[in-house]
Amino acid sequence: MQTMERKCSRHVEADRPGMLTVHDVARMLNCSARTVYRLVDTGRMPRPVKLGALVRWPRQAIEQWINAGCPV
Repeated sequence: MQTMERKCSRHVEADRPGMLTVHDVARMLNCSARTVYRLVDTGRMPRPVKLGALVRWPRQAIEQWINAGCPV
């Protein structure tokens, strides 16, 4: 039974990556990817992390920002 629980929890973690794409963030905010970039450009949301050519947001930072009411 414990083995099955561990497998399930790993699967859930795999479905919830630690880094989010602009499309992931847009989906969470129910807006377009362009709006996400506008919010970043105006300093109204956490800045992304650049990994080479990739742009990603830490899931924890976005979830905390949303839970705090998306403060500006």
